[in-house]
Amino acid sequence: MVRGKTQMRRIENATSRQVTFSKRRNGLLKKAFELSVLCDAEVALIIFSPNSKLYEFASSSMSGTIKRYREHVKENQTPNSACPEDVQHLRQLAEGMAKQIELLEVAKRKILGQCLGSTTIEELLPIEEQLERSVCVIRARKMQVYNKQVQQLQSKERMLTTENAVLNEKYQLQTTEESEEGIENVIVMENKDASDVETGLFIGLPKRNIKNN
Repeated sequence: MVRGKTQMRRIENATSRQVTFSKRRNGLLKKAFELSVLCDAEVALIIFSPNSKLYEFASSSMSGTIKRYREHVKENQTPNSACPEDVQHLRQLAEGMAKQIELLEVAKRKILGQCLGSTTIEELLPIEEQLERSVCVIRARKMQVYNKQVQQLQSKERMLTTENAVLNEKYQLQTTEESEEGIENVIVMENKDASDVETGLFIGLPKRNIKNN
């Protein structure tokens, strides 16, 4: 469905005007962000709503961009410069940027698989090649992540194996010490029992009590 051309005049209905403002504002902020990312441009956008509410976007720093703009205007401004010519130049720049943004928006929709009804074979082939390259990059990154996770798990396995060996060695050493200590206790008890038995050496016949008749 082809959208009709919007007339450039003030919308009289307050509700429609507010809805249009919200949609166009979000679209303008989105396009400013895309322009800054895709073209590595320094972008600063300031919007005041009819209710004097501020909306802004800056790709780096709003204050820094404004300062840079003022310095640029101050350097290029001459006493005899004509304001209408500057305005015309700015309009041409704005129109060129708007066309570039529109082309980028159309290319993005095509990459996402949208608005392909009127696309020709010549236009579809580059899009297909771009998608295939993107898939290859994504798969390569996925394999890097998998390999990294496998290496981390293997390292953790080696660490746990080492800890387990150390614990087994400690357990065997403790068991050996307890066994030796138990044997020593048994020997001590046997020696103690043997020392408690009264032994003596007698020469001759044992003494008997003789009753005197």
